[in-house]
Amino acid sequence: MAGDDSAVLSVAERVRRGLDAASAGERLVARTLLANYPAAGLETAARLAERSGVSAPTVVRFVARLGFSGYRAFQQALREEIEARRASPLTLGQQIAEGSLRSTASRVYGQRLAETYAALSDPELERAVELISDPSRRVTSLGGRYSHLLAEYLDLHLRLLRPGTQVLDTRPEGMAAFCVDAGRKDVVVVFDYRRYQRDVVDFARQAHRRGAKVVLFTDPWLSPAAGAAELVIPARVEAPSPFDSLVPAMALVETVIAGVTSRLGQDRLRRIEDLATDVTVD
Repeated sequence: MAGDDSAVLSVAERVRRGLDAASAGERLVARTLLANYPAAGLETAARLAERSGVSAPTVVRFVARLGFSGYRAFQQALREEIEARRASPLTLGQQIAEGSLRSTASRVYGQRLAETYAALSDPELERAVELISDPSRRVTSLGGRYSHLLAEYLDLHLRLLRPGTQVLDTRPEGMAAFCVDAGRKDVVVVFDYRRYQRDVVDFARQAHRRGAKVVLFTDPWLSPAAGAAELVIPARVEAPSPFDSLVPAMALVETVIAGVTSRLGQDRLRRIEDLATDVTVD
């Protein structure tokens, strides 16, 4: 399935993009890998085959379909991703060379946005919009230390478009209280990017076990919460500074908001605006 843009895709992105064209056996391998990513891929081909319930040649065909020359090259790519997952502001460095800050930032952010949208799955995006738009479901958003800003931004728009949305209190007791009551009518939108937060990952897993649909916004290397997610929406995070960027992730949130608005219409927004206009200030 390797295409012209395969070089910029993580292994996880290649796996997800190739699911539709994969054989039944290859899909079993893909699901096993994504459920315990990337650790499952660092096992031997025979062990991965055993865990997936397929033959070793099926694993070899699966790896070839992803565009790798062999299982060793596949595992080397996973090891490089593990190093990328562990990156911190102290190890990333700064990409601004001598010259124009404006032109460098424009190039880097433009490239990251293009890569993010190139890797985005239309069916997963549409399904995420469908779940978040469903008025019979409660939508709860949650993020990490920085990505909680995305959760709040999403909810600020959703509450204008539909009832039954909230941003979750990230204190342990708040997350625990939600999980006690969570069920099949809940959609949980989770934001978690590299240097993944254990409490966010644990929350996603708990919500999944309670029957909630988890929509995960993450990076190409996948938060460990991906194993509990119904849908995964990855964004590139590399920036011209030592700090990961939320710019592509914000663009995806804006895209989802546009989709929800298109699906639900603006009647609720108009009524809110009318009521707000009627309010007088003494």
